[in-house]
Amino acid sequence: MIPKILLVNPPIYDFTAYDFWLKPFGMLSAAGKIRDFSQFFLFDFLDRTALNNADSWGRGSFRSKIIEKPSQFAKIPRKYRRFGTERAAFQAFLAQNGPFDIVMIQTSMTYWYQGIREVIDDVRNALSDATVVLGGTYATLCPAHAAGLGADIVICGSDLKQLYELVKAEKSPCQTPLWEAYGKLDVGIMKLSCGCPYSCTYCAGGLIDGEFAHRQLSDCIADLHFLIKKNVKNIAFYDDALLFKPEKVLFPFLEYVISNDIKVNFHTPNAFHARFVTAETAKIMVRAGFKTFYLGFESKSAAFQAATGSKVVSDDLAIAAENLLACGAEKNNIVTYQILGHPHCDLQELEESMRFAGSLGLSVMLADFSPIPSTPDGEFCRKFVDLDEPLNHNKTAFPVTLLGTEKVNYFKALCKKINANVRN
Repeated sequence: MIPKILLVNPPIYDFTAYDFWLKPFGMLSAAGKIRDFSQFFLFDFLDRTALNNADSWGRGSFRSKIIEKPSQFAKIPRKYRRFGTERAAFQAFLAQNGPFDIVMIQTSMTYWYQGIREVIDDVRNALSDATVVLGGTYATLCPAHAAGLGADIVICGSDLKQLYELVKAEKSPCQTPLWEAYGKLDVGIMKLSCGCPYSCTYCAGGLIDGEFAHRQLSDCIADLHFLIKKNVKNIAFYDDALLFKPEKVLFPFLEYVISNDIKVNFHTPNAFHARFVTAETAKIMVRAGFKTFYLGFESKSAAFQAATGSKVVSDDLAIAAENLLACGAEKNNIVTYQILGHPHCDLQELEESMRFAGSLGLSVMLADFSPIPSTPDGEFCRKFVDLDEPLNHNKTAFPVTLLGTEKVNYFKALCKKINANVRN
């Protein structure tokens, strides 16, 4: 008898959260590999389909309510919230659809573990015999802490051997994520590659996704058609190095999209490397349907770039912007990411870097720094916070802890001012 498996994308406990093309891609990918050997159900606390509040590109706000802040955040002058479907709805779902043999729970940000604990508690109360499996970023970076929440299996990284053994199955021939678990789907996720060829000191991509490798073009095209059949109009790429060696998969993939007149909107929330945005790359991306362009530009400081492994210098950013605009990309949809609250901010020249991006006519988005354990920059932050408590990885709290509220507010206000000038 095939196992009955429940997939859960848990609620978020945080100061802020926004559906920036956020889907439980890792869990759906793992489930897709055993789809022929299991019966699946999905409960996604963060599914906004019923809210009908999507913008032009499929993004929108989650349901939320203000809750009590953990003691670690007592000095953070922000309201703390729980984002997602009400807890009672999940409890009712378990009562109506259980029992389940296995419950797979997606984990992402390490400091979102309170939502995972809530789900495990409800599962244990309703399904005493179910095997609870955690996978994803938090499970990989904080396995001991994750095991302490009461899961039976904690999968670290991308090795799914434990899952195959649990289900008593091999991988299914179809490797497409289990998108059919959603009744209605407005936004889809794709990856043309896994891992990253670089080793930036603030990033844990290599720990989570393994060594860099391009996927097979045929598998990427199959994923695309699966999403098209679900009537998806917006597809976000989760690649960490989308433009690296584009002749391998990206260019053939986009040429296929163009030659087959496929009409979807592509987005790049993970950011891509500006130094790879040649005139040829910009042209084919715009022609194929890319609508939003997020460029990593951590700093214009050569010292910061050398210290962290950042890959984009000022000339790279200027050339990328020029190439994208020349090919018809909308100026307001080209955004540069800049890190706020990096522990080596003395080298970063953040204000100068923000103003430089604005001088090119580009919007700025501040990416608040999260001290990720096992990364060089994260480990450096042990002098500021207790990294063994994942709540201290919170990206809203850490910049305030490091810089103070006044300085954080100054950079936030500067960001708004630069973006207002760019858009006028």
